[in-house]
Order: sequence, then C-alpha cells, then structure tokens
Amino acid sequence: PGLIDSHVHLTSDLGGQARFLAGVTDNLPAHAFRAAENAQKTLMAGFTTVRNLGDAGGVTLALRDATAEHRLPGPRIVDAGESISTTSGHMDGRLGFNDDLREHIGHDNVCNGPESCREAVRLQVGRGANVIKIATTGGVNSRIGAGLGAQMFEDEARALIETAHLYGLRVAVHAHGADGVNLALRLGANSIEHGTIFDDETLRLFRQSGAYYVPTLSTVNGYLERLAADPDAYPPEVMPKIRWRIEITGQSLARAVPAGVRIAFGTDAGVSKHGRNADEFALMVRYGMTPMQALEAATVNAADLLGLADEIGSLEPGKRADLIAVDGDPLQDVSVLTDVDFVMRDGQIYRDDARD
Repeated sequence: PGLIDSHVHLTSDLGGQARFLAGVTDNLPAHAFRAAENAQKTLMAGFTTVRNLGDAGGVTLALRDATAEHRLPGPRIVDAGESISTTSGHMDGRLGFNDDLREHIGHDNVCNGPESCREAVRLQVGRGANVIKIATTGGVNSRIGAGLGAQMFEDEARALIETAHLYGLRVAVHAHGADGVNLALRLGANSIEHGTIFDDETLRLFRQSGAYYVPTLSTVNGYLERLAADPDAYPPEVMPKIRWRIEITGQSLARAVPAGVRIAFGTDAGVSKHGRNADEFALMVRYGMTPMQALEAATVNAADLLGLADEIGSLEPGKRADLIAVDGDPLQDVSVLTDVDFVMRDGQIYRDDARD
C-alpha cells in the first residue's frame, strides 16, 4: 500500500540561517510554489498520504484541497494549519528578531494561559485544520537557548488538548524532554513527535493511553548534511541542541519497541529533505524495529493515527487504491523502499518507470 509520513513540513527544506532568512525574504507565493514542488517529490517517493504539521499562511491548507482533487500531483494531506506554542515557545515565529520587528510578525498561533490557548486552537479550527499541533517543550531549531524541557504549564496544555478534542480533532505534540512528553500523555495527546527522552513513566503512559510515538529520526540526516556543507549553517544558540539531538537520537525508539509502544512513521521532512522520506526506514531498523514493524508503522499504524484506517494503510476491497511497487523485498532489505518504481494514488497512476 501507499506509504504514509505522519510528520512533514511541505513549505521548505531549508534549515538554520538559510531558513531564517527565507522566512522574511520569500513571499507567500514562493512558499506555495515550494510546497507544491515538495508535495510532488513526496508522492513520487511513494508516500501517498502525509500529515503536514505546521506551516504559516494557509499554504498547505490550499494545497491539501488541490491534491485531493488531483489538480496538482501530491499526496493526500492531513493538515494542522499553524502549530501552537506559548510565547517564546518553539512555534513563536518572532524569535531571533529585534524589538522593532517582533510585533509585526504574525503570532496568533502563540498563547499564554488557558483562555488564550483555547482561542489559539479555535483559530486553527476556523482555518480548516484537520489536526492540532502543539509544542509542550522547546525545540532544537528554536532560536532561543532555553533548552528542550517543558515550556508550557499544565493548565495551558490541558486547554489546548481539551479544546481540540471538543472539536473532534486529534492532537500531535512536539516534545523532546520527558517532562513535556509525560505532561502531554497524561492530558490525552494522540501522538508524541520526536520524543527524544523517555523515562519509565513515559513508557507506562504510552501503554496506558494508547498514544502513538512518531520518532522522526531523519532529522539528524538534515543536520549532518547541512553542517557538512557549512559548519556555520546554524546559529550559536541552536548548535548545542543539534549536537545533543544527533548524539541521543534513537535511544527512545530502542526503549519503546520492546515496551510495546505503538509507533507511526514520521520524518519531519523539511528538517530532512523532501523526497527522501524513506531514509527513515533504515534508521528505524537500526534502532530496534524489524523491517515488518517499520513497514507497518508507515502503513496500518500511520493510517490509524491519522483516523483514516477505513480508507488507506492496507490493500483491501473498498479502500482507496493507493499502491506502490519496488524492485525487491522490503522485508528482507528495507532500503529498497528508497527507490520506488510505481505510484498510484486513488487509482490514478503518477509514476510508472516500466512504462516510461
């Protein structure tokens, strides 16, 4: 069946200083064009469905509708609108700018206190989001040296999650430190993105709640490649967090697999390169999954996480005709999934190397 990436950002695959600069020099049409280009790369790589977890300007909400109608080549998109955090949290786009510019940069996706956080969710609901993405901890790429532990109070996180659930939307939570992961799991998060540090309580809460873990191991590929090309690709306040992330990546997955945590495939493409989503499979196997488990994470598990198990994730009568083909057996060598020869989405052929 067509593969599913549960964590992408289609508008860019720039990083570090280049991404920061593009945020204020590229206009919205440029972001839209790049998103469409990245969507096509993703589809041709065999990923017929993605969950886009945060972009500004409504670009991918519009792209979602265009690809759904096959007006543009791309995957089926489940979209979060803009991601939400507290002021100076991971999703605050004003970080790194001086005081003269800060208040001129859009920030209705940041909140402080329960009432403000409820409003932030309702704004995304009104924009047509299919899922709500929040950040309970700091982020690796945030231009602030405040670490990667919890950066949200419980009443704020509760307001965000409960409001999303009130509208029937699932909640994906960006969280690195175990304190922020555990906070989100206790309050009913549907998935944890990154989850770089787990403790025993984390594993217990995952099993108790049934939430999914989305490891996004591919981020390290993006960091290593950009740093190889330019040692100064990232600002000084970000570099210690990147070095930490590279060193520790995979440890949580190695604990999660034997503990029976439900795992869904996700890359954080945008930090890593679009069109190379399948590089994640080798990393998942390296850190404890069998090829079958990794393949299930990108099909039946991811379909369940996205609420689309009745439509996609397996080849059965009555489901959407999403189908890929590779030259080889991914259960013997998962790397064959990096070279897809045939892609069908909704019964429409988008790639057929044999015919070409």
